[in-house]
Amino acid sequence: MEKLLHYVWMHKLLPSRTLMKTDGTEVEVMDPGQHNGNQGPDFLNARIKADGIVWAGNVEIHTCSSDWNRHKHHTDPVYNTTILHVVEHADAEIRTQSGQTVPQVTIAIPQEVKDNYEELLRTTDYPRCHKFVRGIEPLKAHAWFDALLAERMEARAKRILDILKECRGDWEQTTFITLARNFGFGLNGDIFEMWAKRVPLAAAGKHRDNLFQVECMFLGLAGLIDKVTDEDLKNRMHAEYRFLNHKFTLPEPMAPSHWHYLRTRPQNFPDVRIRQMARLFHEGHCTLGSILDATSIKEMDERLAVAGISKGSRTLIIINTVANLLYAYDLHHGTYGYRTRAVEMLEQLPGEKNYIMRQWQACGMDVGTAYDSQALIQLKKEYCDHAKCLECRFGFEYISHLMKQNG
Repeated sequence: MEKLLHYVWMHKLLPSRTLMKTDGTEVEVMDPGQHNGNQGPDFLNARIKADGIVWAGNVEIHTCSSDWNRHKHHTDPVYNTTILHVVEHADAEIRTQSGQTVPQVTIAIPQEVKDNYEELLRTTDYPRCHKFVRGIEPLKAHAWFDALLAERMEARAKRILDILKECRGDWEQTTFITLARNFGFGLNGDIFEMWAKRVPLAAAGKHRDNLFQVECMFLGLAGLIDKVTDEDLKNRMHAEYRFLNHKFTLPEPMAPSHWHYLRTRPQNFPDVRIRQMARLFHEGHCTLGSILDATSIKEMDERLAVAGISKGSRTLIIINTVANLLYAYDLHHGTYGYRTRAVEMLEQLPGEKNYIMRQWQACGMDVGTAYDSQALIQLKKEYCDHAKCLECRFGFEYISHLMKQNG
């Protein structure tokens, strides 16, 4: 419940009546202060008005007054600047380390609000807020989508920039690794990234015009030539790989056991996806330039189609790779043109179809575009999965409504 008290104070979802200190003095909250996630008082630089005097300082929040002493705040000089102690139950008088009495106010959280908040945290249903989310205005919902999408794009762009740093500023290698990771389509993502980091692009580039040699190098480094079913082709590929290895002293091949085939559809088998990567590389579409130069989704889609990738997979690659690379490139250079193009791509592409989207659609949420579906994936992974209902704007609307109803 202390988290709920923090929330009510931070957003000024206070009872409609004037707050009263435990000594009977009226208190006006002018500024609840900045929430402090580090050590020390819970809210910094708050401003309150009592007896016509404006006080500035820090605010500490507990369920009970006695928690002040239990947490040893009375011996910590960091809390000497506390101007107010906010509690649900005032069961003790408290003092700072300097001996000053700290004024206290009580905030009564209505029982219905507590019950509904506890139900949100307890439920195993997804979404947790399914009982009330239908009532949220579409305009408010989509304003939250905007923030969620920005969060997701920023986080993914920063991961790409981490790879760029690892690659010492080489955008082509970064693009290849990022694209490869997404060819793993979740299950094999980490393994594809590991494989892509082994591929010497300079050496592969010397044989870019020979698709067979590129396939031999790519499959050989993955340790997957033996997955080729045609015996004659397999033998020729092994011979060619030995030649390439002798010529370039290639890195050690990966163990075939690294790759996941169980519960994977044939079109997603790693050897199939790697041969598609080889085709894209052969055609010159594994480069950042190819992505930056594509003037439309249709053009990007056509470039991916040459490798025999299905329409659904091409769409996912544009959503999860192309848009994120554009965003990261722009973020790195401090401009906005490609970021705008990335967001526009998501607005034009259809929303992903998966169990997360089906659950939200069952709640009446519109998932028309990839913009919507990407925002909802971010909501699930970063908020719903961690029960961060109080940090979610849907949760804010719900708690605010309940507080007003019971105020």
